[in-house]
Amino acid sequence: MAELRHSTSSLGVRASSSPMKRDAPDSSPLIPDNNNSNPTSPRDAEHDRHSSKDRDRPFLHYLCSFFNDDPRVPPHSSRISLFLTFLLLFLGFISIFAIFNKLNAPYLCKKDGIVLHCPQVKESPSLWENPHSSTTSWKPCAERRDGVITELPPENETNGYIFIHAEGGLNQQRIAICNAVAVAKILNATLILPVLKQDQIWKDQTKFEDIFDVDHFIDYLKYDVRIVRDIPEWFTDKNELFSSIRRTVKNIPKYAPAQFYIDNVLPRVKEKKIMALKPFVDRLGYDNVPPEINKLRCRVNYHALKFLPDIEQMADSLASRMRNRTGNSNPYMALHLRFEKGMVGLSFCDFVGTREEKAKMAEYRKKEWPRRYKNGSHLWQLALQKRKEGRCPLEPGEVAVILRAMGYPKETQIYVASGQVYGGQNRMAPLRNMFPNLVTKEELATKEELDGFRKHVTSLAALDFLVCLKSDVFVMTHGGNFAKLIIGARRYMGHRQKSIKPDKGLMSKSFGDPYMGWASFVEDVVVTHQTRTGLPEETFPNYDLWENPLTPCMCKA
Repeated sequence: MAELRHSTSSLGVRASSSPMKRDAPDSSPLIPDNNNSNPTSPRDAEHDRHSSKDRDRPFLHYLCSFFNDDPRVPPHSSRISLFLTFLLLFLGFISIFAIFNKLNAPYLCKKDGIVLHCPQVKESPSLWENPHSSTTSWKPCAERRDGVITELPPENETNGYIFIHAEGGLNQQRIAICNAVAVAKILNATLILPVLKQDQIWKDQTKFEDIFDVDHFIDYLKYDVRIVRDIPEWFTDKNELFSSIRRTVKNIPKYAPAQFYIDNVLPRVKEKKIMALKPFVDRLGYDNVPPEINKLRCRVNYHALKFLPDIEQMADSLASRMRNRTGNSNPYMALHLRFEKGMVGLSFCDFVGTREEKAKMAEYRKKEWPRRYKNGSHLWQLALQKRKEGRCPLEPGEVAVILRAMGYPKETQIYVASGQVYGGQNRMAPLRNMFPNLVTKEELATKEELDGFRKHVTSLAALDFLVCLKSDVFVMTHGGNFAKLIIGARRYMGHRQKSIKPDKGLMSKSFGDPYMGWASFVEDVVVTHQTRTGLPEETFPNYDLWENPLTPCMCKA
């Protein structure tokens, strides 16, 4: 309304300065002074008084007179009044339209039920790849060098055996395996092939050999660490390995330094000859271990751990289908959409929904996380704080608006890697409407093709991992090991493939700004994410090796 008032007042100023209004009689010396030469009659004087009053009346009087067909208004004054009237109405309409646009911020996306319609954005030439100059400065250098054999002692001359259970989902297990190899190297111990422990969430009984190529794993690392497939035969009570306190090293701190293992774990391995390490999630640091240990972890992750050939072949087939869905060769985007019920609940963020949905989510959180839930009174303030800090997962509709602002057109081919989205089809509708060429592996492959992988949930996760890894653009919506490992692998392969990591904190401010228009939002999105596409980043204290393997695992080209 302030803008509307400003427009009206400015028009008033322009009207008052119109040549149609004269505040004083013309006193030019070229015009004779009729008042002195010709006295006026009473009737003429009365007429002059009326004429003077008409001349002194404001511009709005003429407008009113015009619409009332006042015969005293001259014809040329009527035309000027008509013109200025239309000008006033036109400028007023523009002002009202501008205010209407502001009130419909932030993005001027029209909402039709559960569907969003956003303006198109010009497609950028660098939409599908990173700048070439930024992708040629580094090269991977963690691979094994043939012909260089380190001094690896025979199996019976190592300090003993260590054994771990790799917990969690596929990607958490992958990190645990890499760390286990590194710890075995630090201790000069023999590593027993890790067991993939059944997780309470995944309910999976997959073994190491059901997912990874064991022969390649052992052979590739044979010059780094001694690895055996099973517990030695001389150790008769295998169940004791995790049930006996005497055979288990517990209370290993998170991100422990190499020296901790040398001081606290190595003496027990030497004494007992075989020890289990539990728990073993994030139990080895990054910047407090020797550089060669970090390089070894990269060697395990990027070279030694290979999925079985049938998983690799199926992933290649899915990636090929993504690029040829339209009959022509097209790039495709992979979207890791983390908006499952468990993730929404665990985040303790607030998402728009019905009263019934909010009540059900409150009950779910109270049941699953009673200590964090407490009585629920503090959750609203907590949700606001987490959203400001960028710790809430992006909703499908928010992802759609961000991608459109970046310039990705409606025709973009998108592969979605996710579980069951919380809110179902209604929650997915804005994303599907804005990007209709959106598919999952279940829509891309036949039931018969996937049946062979369904007996192991981890196998299906491996397919998603590989199809995302092979994509031209990878977009994450929330943190997690899956996204970290993919971004790190794409960096390791040369930084050419874009990996978009949205700035959720800044985006939350833009989403919550009621006066931001679409053009401003587009500019914010583009500028903010110019450096968030998987380009080289220097490492820093407490950096995450899996997301940024630059310094320890890559070399200057």
